[in-house]
Amino acid sequence: MEIVGMSLTLIVLFVGFGLLIGILFGFFGMGGSFLVTPALLVMGYPSRVAVGSGLAFVFGTSVIATLKHRDLGQVDYKLGVSMIVGTTLGIEVGKELVLHLESLGEAGRVISVTYVVLLGGIGLFVTREALRGDGGGIDHDADADGTAGDHDVPALARTIQSIRLPPMLSLRGGVQVSLWLILAVAFATGLLSGFLGVGGGFIRMPALFYLIGVPVPVAVGTDLFEIVFSGGIGSLLYAQSGGVDLSIVVPLLAGSALGARVGSAATQLVDEEGIKIYFGLMLLGGAVAVAVRQIGDAYGMPVLDTVSFALIIGSALLVSGAVVYSSVRALRRDREAHSTGV
Repeated sequence: MEIVGMSLTLIVLFVGFGLLIGILFGFFGMGGSFLVTPALLVMGYPSRVAVGSGLAFVFGTSVIATLKHRDLGQVDYKLGVSMIVGTTLGIEVGKELVLHLESLGEAGRVISVTYVVLLGGIGLFVTREALRGDGGGIDHDADADGTAGDHDVPALARTIQSIRLPPMLSLRGGVQVSLWLILAVAFATGLLSGFLGVGGGFIRMPALFYLIGVPVPVAVGTDLFEIVFSGGIGSLLYAQSGGVDLSIVVPLLAGSALGARVGSAATQLVDEEGIKIYFGLMLLGGAVAVAVRQIGDAYGMPVLDTVSFALIIGSALLVSGAVVYSSVRALRRDREAHSTGV
């Protein structure tokens, strides 16, 4: 059976994949196209279509997840809006780099290698810091709404916050940071968004925590708010050059509509260290999958493309399953505590 040129099996696969990624997206503020883009490359889609469709998927999923985080009070609009200008410029620069590399026939390889280096490096760093458990920082007092309290401020974030280069912005959690630093982070993540076909969340979320120092749930919610704009702008730019395939994007969004709300709600149930550990493992899984594909391409072993794709699906399934499991356990603990009067 064929639907709009796609087999029913492929549509079901995309819907299921979208559900898994939606959970990750809502929980981490990332996880969308950083998995979708390499998966589409493995399936043989051109680099432009893989990147553009990944960005379009990011846009739709981030809208759904941001609305849920807004309901939970985990979005810092001042921080998010401040990042949009730098992100927009970065996306345009990144898109031009992809088009140039595509004309040289090097886009797929360069994008894949960049994925491995960034995902692996950031994944190792975040996992190591989370397992250490001390965050290397100090605690803020809780805000009135409770979203910014009881989190460690990393030492590097404290150092950056001490740089008083006006204008300074006051952010959730009692954080004050120079606007120029926020713009620099926005440009760097926008460049990655346009170049790799990602919302930039896999680097922006840890940057908001480790560099700027906002609480992890607020970093996730604000990251998603900003991704609404970066994903929307990026997908529009790629759509103009024929890089968005709606037969890919629509079934992915159908699955992620539920997953994004589930993942967003889970950030209220899982502690910050748990979020960071799952985040790091998710990045490491993606890095291994893309590395396996690169080895297969280099040595003419097409079977490794299948292995890579299985690793991508497996990583999404395992981590999203762990998120749901941890959330269910937290809910049970809360109910038991209420029933015993503790």
